[in-house]
Amino acid sequence: MPKLQDEVAYKLLKIIEDEPHLSQREIAKKMGVSLGKTNYCLKALIDKGFIKLQNFYNNNKKSAYIYLLTPRGIEEKAAVTYRFLQRKLKEYEDIKQEIEKLESEAALANVEAGRDEP
Repeated sequence: MPKLQDEVAYKLLKIIEDEPHLSQREIAKKMGVSLGKTNYCLKALIDKGFIKLQNFYNNNKKSAYIYLLTPRGIEEKAAVTYRFLQRKLKEYEDIKQEIEKLESEAALANVEAGRDEP
């Protein structure tokens, strides 16, 4: 999966694992994406066999479902989590290096300007 899809899949699988009873609308709100995108992503994960729907038989609202991770979904979540973590660690290291470079440049600019403060 490309980087953006990994991030969306990670968030979606995490939400489903933590709160399987949420509606698509509630999932969309938690993810900060549109209801249409949420529906599209859920269908894709269902088609891949990563999640399944289960109806609340004892619920008055017969259209109420819960989303459950399948064994393949649990494996995929672990793989997506690892890739997501690796990407975030790389971003962290890049930002850390950029901050160190900017601090050095600022300190040098202050010395050149005759100020002793960084």
